[in-house]
Amino acid sequence: MRVIAGTARGRKIKAPDGRGTRPITDRAKEGIFNMLGPIIDLEDVRVYDLFAGSGSFGLECLSRGAGHVTFVERDRAAARVVQANIDTLGFTDRARVLNTTVESAVGGMPEVELAFCDPPYADDVWLDLLPRIRADVLVGHAASEVALTAEWDAVRRRTYGRAEIVIAEAAGAEEEVETVRDDAVEADPGLSGSDGAGIPNPS
Repeated sequence: MRVIAGTARGRKIKAPDGRGTRPITDRAKEGIFNMLGPIIDLEDVRVYDLFAGSGSFGLECLSRGAGHVTFVERDRAAARVVQANIDTLGFTDRARVLNTTVESAVGGMPEVELAFCDPPYADDVWLDLLPRIRADVLVGHAASEVALTAEWDAVRRRTYGRAEIVIAEAAGAEEEVETVRDDAVEADPGLSGSDGAGIPNPS
């Protein structure tokens, strides 16, 4: 895996060992950021990377100018990989890693401009989590269509084989929903597949 664009463009990202996480392909990640382009300016925004895995999404945001990213990853080994990637790419002062579950973290997290949520395909957490995520824009990745709760309005949906990416805005924003199916692209394994816990940044 590599960072696609920005100050760290082309730099490699380490992925956790084992089957606990699902690193996203560069092609799928590029598709997400292409869809986000008309919706949100990443410069100086605050971001949550929930079920972070390798931290690929949040690292891409930092490379593209995000002001701060909070990574949440339950698996301790994966959380250490996220921290190593942050340090290697030089983003230590703009990021933190929480080695805890997303479910326990979101309740006390302040509102941000952008949140990425990619729970394990086997976990049906959307109805519980969506009302508790405080963000202006949400990117969701799942094995099937994400049924958004009343707090969110879908503005973009794209299908990669059996996997869906949805981009939503906090309810109240007006934008026409665009749905695209890309059957030529293999189902992407997604970002993190473990649920996440906190390695503090070095002081």
